[in-house]
Amino acid sequence: MAMHITLLTVGKLKEKYLREALAEYEKRLSRYCSLKILEVADEKTPDAPTPARKEQILDAEAGRLLSVMPADTYLITLEIKGKELSSEELAERLADLPLRGKSNLTFVIGGSLGLSEKITGRSDLALSFSRMTFPHQLMRVILLEQIYRAFRINSNEPYHK
Repeated sequence: MAMHITLLTVGKLKEKYLREALAEYEKRLSRYCSLKILEVADEKTPDAPTPARKEQILDAEAGRLLSVMPADTYLITLEIKGKELSSEELAERLADLPLRGKSNLTFVIGGSLGLSEKITGRSDLALSFSRMTFPHQLMRVILLEQIYRAFRINSNEPYHK
């Protein structure tokens, strides 16, 4: 069963060096899965949004994410309070999903304020890479690298540690 992965993100990737890194991992991953990257527009966010304004922003972004989210997908959200996995544990999860009939995966990376409950509430797995905060644009590259590493682990192929 071929794996279909969608990377769904809020905001455009602006920096050339990050776009180049993303393209490199897209190329590497093409051996293992089909990968689609979808970006939705982010909302303009004031420096210190009120809780009500923050919720409006998250809701607007959630509406855009939901409008392009593939149907019948296994949803993995990146969240600071999500579950931390080792590379090997992520590889195990990715290997197990197709065995359970889940070959369509969607990873969601929110904008600068994170993700709305409208998205996190639908998540099959909330994943955290660290308790530290990373720029959401850089997380795209980190995530694709870890997905690539997982496929290499599952294929018993060498990969630097």
